[in-house]
Parts: sequence; C-alpha cells; structure tokens
Amino acid sequence: MGEKGVYKRRDGRFEARLYIEKNECGKRVTKSFYGRTADEALEKMYGFKRTLNIGSLTEMTVRELCYEWLNVVQSRIKPSTLANYRMKLEKHIIPAFSGFLCHKLTRQDVYAFVGRKLESGLSARYVADIIVLLKSVFKYARREHNIAYVFDDIIMPKCISPQVRLLDADQQNALKAYISKDLDLTKLGIMLSLTLGLRLGEVCGLQWKDIDLQKRVLSVNKTVQRVAVSGENAKTKLVIMPPKSESSVREIPLPKQLVSVLKSFASAPETFVLSANEKPLEPRTLQYRFAAILDNANLPSVTFHSLRHAFATNAIALGFDVKTLSEILGHSKVEITLNRYVHSSMDRKRACMELVKYTA
Repeated sequence: MGEKGVYKRRDGRFEARLYIEKNECGKRVTKSFYGRTADEALEKMYGFKRTLNIGSLTEMTVRELCYEWLNVVQSRIKPSTLANYRMKLEKHIIPAFSGFLCHKLTRQDVYAFVGRKLESGLSARYVADIIVLLKSVFKYARREHNIAYVFDDIIMPKCISPQVRLLDADQQNALKAYISKDLDLTKLGIMLSLTLGLRLGEVCGLQWKDIDLQKRVLSVNKTVQRVAVSGENAKTKLVIMPPKSESSVREIPLPKQLVSVLKSFASAPETFVLSANEKPLEPRTLQYRFAAILDNANLPSVTFHSLRHAFATNAIALGFDVKTLSEILGHSKVEITLNRYVHSSMDRKRACMELVKYTA
C-alpha cells in the first residue's frame, strides 16, 4: 500500500490517491480522497489508512519518534540545521513529551507546553519555531505510521518582530573613519559587510579565489559556522558549508574604491581573506573583535549582523531598486528585503514628507 501524491483537480478540489493493491489482472487499484485543500484530502487518506492499520505502532513514544525522524532527515539537511533541530528536540520537546505515546498527544497537551515555555521566559517567536519543528515530526508520523495529526488549526504564539538596533548615519561615518585608520584584516571584514551586505559566516568563508579583482566581482559560495555535534568528543566543530539558501549563492559587483583596498591585501587563491591562511577565521572571533572596535571607537554596542541591515537601508536611500538589492543580499523574495532589512530613520521620513506639497 502506498501513496500516489496530491493533485489539484479542474473543479478546484484536491485529490489524494492511495495505492491499495493489484487486481487479478495485475492492474493497480487506487482509492481517491477529496478535499478543499491538499491537507484536507491528505487527512482523509491518512484517516482511512488508520482504519486499516489501527494500533500498528500505537506504542511508539514521542521520544522514539523524534529520534527516528532525525535519523531520516539528517541526510537531506545541512549540518547546522541538523544541529538546530537536535538541540530543540533534546532541550525542549523530548523532556516535555518523553513519556507520551504518540497517539495520545492532544491539542491540550501542546497548548500546555506552549504556556510553560512562554512562562519560562522564551520568546513567542522561539516557541513558535519549536512548534513548527514538532509539526514536522508529526507530519512524518502521520505519513509513515498512520499516527493522528493533532496540529491542524493550532493557534501559534503571537510573534513580535524584534527591532534591530542600527548605528545612525553619523555613527556609521565614525566607524568607517575608525576602521580606515591602520586597516587590518578584521577591519577589512567589517568594511566588506558594511559595503556589500555580507553575512558574518559569508565574510569568514571568503577566499581570495572568490574575488576577481580584474572583473571586480566577488562570489559568495560558502559560509562558515560552528555547529553542535553528536556522538563525538568535541561538543561543537567549525564547518564550511554552502550558504544559507540557494539564492544566497551569488555574485556581487565590487565598487572601484573597495577594489583598490582589496588589492593591497590580495594573497594566494586558497587563502581565506580574514585569516591570511588556509583555515577560516572563527565567526565568533570576528564578533568579539567587532565589539571591541565599537568600544574603542566610543560607539554603541550593535551586532555584527546590523551591518547587513545598515547596508540595505543605505542602499535604498542611494536609489537601489528593491529587486537588485534583494539579489545582492541573496534573498529569495523582495518582501524579505523590505520587511526585514530596510529601516527608515526619522530623517528619511522627514525628507520624504517634505516632498508633499499643499496647494489650495
């Protein structure tokens, strides 16, 4: 017995097909289930499968399910994503539901879990991320073990987008002036993020072979990250991996002024730009050094990632169209660029409002 997928019919409904058996003529026999949405059709199909297979794996615990799911997905996801999933499962989900049988988990149990996590001080956004992970685990359970899925229409905690603290225009100019004096590799990393909008791991992952000084193009094709590991002596390890997403692999034209700076540091192709050797600089080392530079320059404390936000905001002010900016930042959608990375200052709002003319 196997699933054939979900299709949208001409009448607007969704159809899920389930392979039942072969008849006496050797032809495949299927059964169809219909719904207004793909999930509704699937739920009807899984419900039917449960009636045929009731009690098949009803003794599976949430703990067992979580580790089975991890084992299945680990070959399809990046090491950093796997480490993130494992941490959330082992720190939050498994301790809370370890003794639960999967088929006995209810919405009330999930809501109680959400309430406890919020009361413990976790942000609504982080708790929502945990529930999204739990949903993925139970979608797998529904598909593979016919275990009921109780997460439909679960109301997620209301998330408030955190405000990213940025250096204002004067503070950015002060930072540029500070790092331009006695420019070293750490300051070059700050300059690259502020000028090109690179992520922390992308800057640390840059090698000189990624920078074509003649064509004035920088290629982003990898990132450096420290991730948690399981079953090894070390608790974490530094890994070099593909960038955050497919759209994050990109080429960025280099401004002429930056090319002249890069030429003074250029080295062998396999050398990492910020470490000056064939091992990348640790991202948290760059973060620590950035914090020290802000302190020495008498500037407010902001995250390294705020440089990327500052670049996006400055680019819009300079007249970049959003599509171009989105591709330079490596975003899959322009909405991400506008909603998360472009910040409007009061000075910018005032300048825009001055464009409004009142005539009688």
